Order: sequence, then C-alpha cells, then structure tokens
Amino acid sequence: MAKRKIIEINRELCNGCGLCTTACAEGALKLDADGKAVLVRELYCDGMGACLDVCPTGALKIVERESEEYDAPAAYQHISKTRGAEAAAKVHGAEGFQRPPFSGCPGSAACEISLPAADRPDEPLGAVRSQLSQWPIQLHLVSPAAPYFRNADLLIAADCTAFALGNFHRDLLKGRRLIIACPKLDNATGYVEKLVEIIRSQNLQSLTVAIMTVPCCAGLLRLVQRAAELSETTLPVRAVTIGIDGRILSTTP
Repeated sequence: MAKRKIIEINRELCNGCGLCTTACAEGALKLDADGKAVLVRELYCDGMGACLDVCPTGALKIVERESEEYDAPAAYQHISKTRGAEAAAKVHGAEGFQRPPFSGCPGSAACEISLPAADRPDEPLGAVRSQLSQWPIQLHLVSPAAPYFRNADLLIAADCTAFALGNFHRDLLKGRRLIIACPKLDNATGYVEKLVEIIRSQNLQSLTVAIMTVPCCAGLLRLVQRAAELSETTLPVRAVTIGIDGRILSTTP
C-alpha cells in the first residue's frame, strides 16, 4: 500500500447527523450500529474531502496514511447498485467511463482536447505581454513580508491554470500579484500559516483563487478559505474555476 490522502473520523465528535454520508458522492461513508460515521471501504474514498464542508462538529479531516488507492470504477459500481445510475454519474472519475475505465485520479486521466482552427479571425496574432509583476511566485518560496503584497489584489492560482486558460495574463493576472501552488503534488505543510500571515499583515484589497475543474484542485480553494477564516478577515475569497478545455466555467462570488 502507498500513502495517500483519505478521510479520518473522530468518533467522539461525530453526532450521527449523517450529512457526510449523503455528501460523499462515492458512498464511502455510512453510519454504523452506534450511529457514528465510518468508512464503508477505503477504496471508495477519493480523499477530496467533500464531506468536510457539511460536518457540523468537525469530526472529519483529511489525513495522509497508507491505504488502498481510490478505485473509481469500484465506487461507480457501488453507487450504481445502492443509489442508481443518476447518482453514479456524479462519482469522482465517472466521466471517464465512456472510455475504458480509469482507476486513478480523474485529474491524471489522459484525454485529447479539440483545438479551434488556427485561422479564426477572433484570435489576435502577435506577442502577448506578460502581466507578471513580481518574483518569486511559488508559495513555498514567497515571503509573507514581501513589500509587493502590500495593499495588493492577490491571485492564488493552481499551477495548471496558466497553461489551460489562454488569456490567463489578460483575464486573471493583470493588476494582481501572484502566488502559485498545487494542492495535489506540493508538500503543503505550512501553507495555511503562511497565507494567514500574508492576509493579516498585508492589507490585501482582494483575494482570488483560480483552480482547475478536476476534483483534486478544490483542495487549494479549501486551503485559502481556511487561511481567510483563521486570519479573521472580512475579505471575500473569489473563486474562478477553469476547464481543461480552457474555458472559465464559473466565478464566485
């Protein structure tokens, strides 16, 4: 077994409300005979933590430990049998089942993206000027005391977003300072604490998080939201979600 992210349940905090069991699209959680949340099978848990947002007591958390790998086809079959085809379509990774089943993270599933014709008249030619206005940009490397963060509009972007969104510099980066991170591949130890310090000390004017539509990317949004909560700021966290086809799918608030 390899180490991976998976849900952990504090039975003392669990009040048996059952909200987590319905929030988990993969059916990884159920209530046992004592009315406490338990894992049905480890391979049904994708480690993305959708259940965390609905737990009223904080009984759930994501940990990293040795576990069976998440098995999307198995979760799909499990939900198909217990909740039906419509619910199964919402299983993490179910979108890949139109092709041969892919048992890993859907963010790693191979796919081909159709590109528009090169001669489309609405696509301007020529050099595009970079809107990057500071260095470094990786969250591991930036200093919370860096003067360029003072009174800034801050963009915290998942690493892949700049490659997926063709107009990343024009539509997202222009006028903003930048921090990049990957919630899946980075060692995120200390990330929340560093962001709390930046938010508390730099008098940010706005805070935008750009993530990809793949499930693992939502971890970056949760990380920033947690930092904003701990910093006790009234500054809203604006979220921009980008599809792998390069479209901005949603912006909130």
